[in-house]
Amino acid sequence: MKSSVSFQAPVDSGKLRRMRSKFDFRSYTLIIALVLIALIFGILTDGEFLTSRNLSNLFMQMSVISILAIGMTLVIIAGHIDLSVGSVVGLTGGIAAILQVWYGWGTVSVIIVAIIVGALIGLWQGWWVSYRNVPAFIVTLGGMLIFRGILIGISNGETIAPLNKSFEAIGNSYLPYVIGYVLAIISIIMLFVFVNRNRKKRQLLGLTVNTKVNDYGKATIYSLCILVLVYMLNRYYGIPIPMLVVVLFAIIFVFIAVKTPFGRYIYAIGGNIEAAALSGINIKRIVLAIFILMGALSGVAGIILTSRLNAATVSSGEMYELDAIAACVIGGTSLMGGRGNIIGAIIGALIMASIDNGMSMMNIETFWQFIVKGLILIIAVWIDISSKSRTN
Repeated sequence: MKSSVSFQAPVDSGKLRRMRSKFDFRSYTLIIALVLIALIFGILTDGEFLTSRNLSNLFMQMSVISILAIGMTLVIIAGHIDLSVGSVVGLTGGIAAILQVWYGWGTVSVIIVAIIVGALIGLWQGWWVSYRNVPAFIVTLGGMLIFRGILIGISNGETIAPLNKSFEAIGNSYLPYVIGYVLAIISIIMLFVFVNRNRKKRQLLGLTVNTKVNDYGKATIYSLCILVLVYMLNRYYGIPIPMLVVVLFAIIFVFIAVKTPFGRYIYAIGGNIEAAALSGINIKRIVLAIFILMGALSGVAGIILTSRLNAATVSSGEMYELDAIAACVIGGTSLMGGRGNIIGAIIGALIMASIDNGMSMMNIETFWQFIVKGLILIIAVWIDISSKSRTN
């Protein structure tokens, strides 16, 4: 009987401890970038960027892109792309406005119809991608034109307004101050409970556990950010309802992505589609479901945008697809699939909205804003490809 020979190099326990105790700068990169952007625009606008009023407006502005980025993250992780989300936002918002303003429908019914229309659009596009093997780039590029054309056709190119007060309140109302602080405290408690449970679970499974300084330090920084943010927003009118909607969807979809077999299948498909097929994953059905979810989220984004503007126009949602994709890439989602997370995409949406908002406050001309955002997208993709190449 042959004796087994181990070729594993001896582990230097001191070196291992030093490696683990290193400060994890990578996990703080987005937060650091966000703080730097806030400081730069704060200085350049004489502090106007950091006022409670502007921060409240900023979170209102980022809410639509954040909801789109949540769905887009799943689409990109699975190795696809959706270029039609801006048109779907415009179409679903336009349908909601037409039903309410022209036909007198109630707020609840138009919300349901808008989300169902979005989901059906996702079903249509997902069917072409999954069961007819047409590349998602082509299907959604065609969809971008089709849905924009339908919006122009059904609205006769007119601006449809005003909507009912109850509908307008969705995108323009705020939580009372006390409820905002209560939610902030609950969020902080849940954050520490989650970190503690995650550490114990990893220890039980024998996995590498980060140092307490790293895990609890990160949770403490996030907690301080939550408290400061709620305080600043409460100095104006309180936490905007659209921001609350973003947090709610983020919690739901983070749970789906991390804790359910469906979420793990998405990562498996994006990481190695052949291995996923050989392991028995129904790839067609999963991809179809991803596009349906993306369509439904676009419907939600369309409702919030129409409510916030208190009107639907034929240009609603234009270029939103690029903002959503940029938010995902900046937040660490790989355009080559298999890697990404929803929280990063939302922070990416906040970074994009901050740059947009800051440049507008400085009265920088529109063409420069497009150039800067385009360059940011190119650099983010370059960083993603470079890091993937180094990993390989």
